[in-house]
Amino acid sequence: MQAAQPDLVCVAAYPTDTVGVLRAVEEVGLRTKMLGGGFAGLQAAAIKMQLGEAANGVVNVDLWEPVSTMQFPGVMDFIKKYQAKAPTEGVDRLGYFLPPFAYSELQIRGAAIAATKTLDNDELAKYMHAHPFHTIEGDIAFGRDGEWTEARSVWAQYHGIKGHDVEQFREAKTVTILSPPQYKTGDIIYPYTEAMR
Repeated sequence: MQAAQPDLVCVAAYPTDTVGVLRAVEEVGLRTKMLGGGFAGLQAAAIKMQLGEAANGVVNVDLWEPVSTMQFPGVMDFIKKYQAKAPTEGVDRLGYFLPPFAYSELQIRGAAIAATKTLDNDELAKYMHAHPFHTIEGDIAFGRDGEWTEARSVWAQYHGIKGHDVEQFREAKTVTILSPPQYKTGDIIYPYTEAMR
């Protein structure tokens, strides 16, 4: 790959391969203008800590980070409670990727049950498709097909990571949201070799 001098390297990997690919990139000193894609697991504290500086410069799909543009009402309180319990429960120490959305799912289901006064899935689905919901992940609405009316994936770039300490990931200092515009917190560090520093 290095011999081809690629401008962009796009990777779609599961957690084990995410670690392996980024370790290989670090080992061979891959020089590309941009490295990114769907590095599954890179959103988790354990993998962020394991990789450390090897994650610098990577542009990755994500769902939520503790950036100012994504601090919806109630989400930081949830994260604080979650992180206080995480070490004793043996779950992800940060809880940024999936836990807020899992809680939002419960909020949506609870609101639909309260409004319809039923547990009938068809009735709940009709209600969910016709009403917006206020959750710790912001307002969520569903279309007729059951998909969200507004996609919530974000593109994030990791940078400034030093060592393997989890504390550096508790604030937004090691991540920039690049897209979509309503959540953007900064611009891409480009080329990749500059972001690796």
